[in-house]
Amino acid sequence: MAWRDTLLCLLALVPAVSASGAQSQRARSDQEILIQLEQDWDAAFHRKDVGFIENVLADEFMATYGDGSRGDKAKELAIAATLNEQIESSTLDEFTVKVYGDTAVVWFTQHLIRRSQGQTLASASRYVDVFVIRDGRWQCVASQSTRVAAAV
Repeated sequence: MAWRDTLLCLLALVPAVSASGAQSQRARSDQEILIQLEQDWDAAFHRKDVGFIENVLADEFMATYGDGSRGDKAKELAIAATLNEQIESSTLDEFTVKVYGDTAVVWFTQHLIRRSQGQTLASASRYVDVFVIRDGRWQCVASQSTRVAAAV
């Protein structure tokens, strides 16, 4: 009878050991995943990685740009493919991420420094991106940007 009690105790410990090992490999939160996705999207835009951007954008994607114009997924991909600016740096910060089930809203600020006609120009834009999760990955369905004052 004692060996049976010992075996039951050992079997009871196996899930506890497995669970503690799994906790040491912490899964990234949706907030962390979305912030990384925004940073990767920004980097892909500047290196004209249209394939990456195509996967981030949902088919029904709509953008409202800083000048008030709008664009769909095709226009956003065309802009990414034909971007012809000398970007010195692009930094994203001031992230706020709210997840509502299968939908998330991401607010952030982009600080852009570029060269144009021998001058260094700085600009900042605030973004609101709306994502939905499909097939286990986040896709952007809407984006709006607003230019704000920036200093070099």
